[in-house]
Amino acid sequence: MIATVINLWNPIHVAGLAIIVTAVLLGMVHGITPDEHTWPITFSYAIGSYSTKKGLRAGLIFSAAFTLQRALASELAYLGFSRILTYGQADYAIYVVVGAVMIWAGLLIVRQGRLPFHFHLHLPGLRHEHEAASTGTAPAGQPPVWVEDPRPWMPALHGFIAGWGFGAFAIIIYTVLAPAMPSAALGWVPGAMFGLGTTLVQMLVGAVFGKVAARRGMTPEAIRHVALTVAGRTLTWGGVAFVVGGAFGLAFPRVASLSVATGIHIHNLDQLGLPIFLVMFAVVGIGVTTMITETRAWTRRSRETATSSS
Repeated sequence: MIATVINLWNPIHVAGLAIIVTAVLLGMVHGITPDEHTWPITFSYAIGSYSTKKGLRAGLIFSAAFTLQRALASELAYLGFSRILTYGQADYAIYVVVGAVMIWAGLLIVRQGRLPFHFHLHLPGLRHEHEAASTGTAPAGQPPVWVEDPRPWMPALHGFIAGWGFGAFAIIIYTVLAPAMPSAALGWVPGAMFGLGTTLVQMLVGAVFGKVAARRGMTPEAIRHVALTVAGRTLTWGGVAFVVGGAFGLAFPRVASLSVATGIHIHNLDQLGLPIFLVMFAVVGIGVTTMITETRAWTRRSRETATSSS
């Protein structure tokens, strides 16, 4: 039975169909647990992306690019490049690169979409709520709506970059599952199946948010605005945290690597350290907080507008 050989904590001596099943399950766990290399970016594109067709496309583009990267890296690992793919000293440098791209994309979303940059921060050159209402881009008393969708290359670029950092899941894919494949023609399969598992969770998360937003009486425009406001802020401020965290890790690697064992035998939850801090700051501190406040703001203002017009 396949079930008797599935071990997500330490999957050694796996073969055949068990490799594929393990890779998919690891991808799903990866999508659920906080991973610093993908969660902030995944959250940004997935949290509200499945409420509109264009958002669905953005989420699927991100997922496809991430899956492509994992498949490519898995093939490279089979061909003997696993040591390079899991070189620990490069991880903090990847933080800096990923963070810089996140900041750039987040600011691009903010400027293209004319979205508020921060909770109460007004920057020159950006139109804000009262300006949007007066120029006709949004009904009076409501926040401005998104006027331009992210270009398809934005989630594609993020999806491809996101997977190059390494963690427990990447180490398992590159050093255990990929080398166990029977031939080079199939070396890419574990990485692709891992990406598929992560994609399934992304779709579920996005669908849940879309359903919750619809139940709150939000219009498609409101859902779209909330989703992309969350994406812009999470990418921007999460990117700042990644650049700072990566620079700190490069300067003080021993301090940055300190962590506390939790005793939980689930990867990404077994240690509390800098990676968890980065994820919690970006996803919970910025992303979830923005989603809650923006959703409440839209709901409240919609009710006020309905009351004043009646």
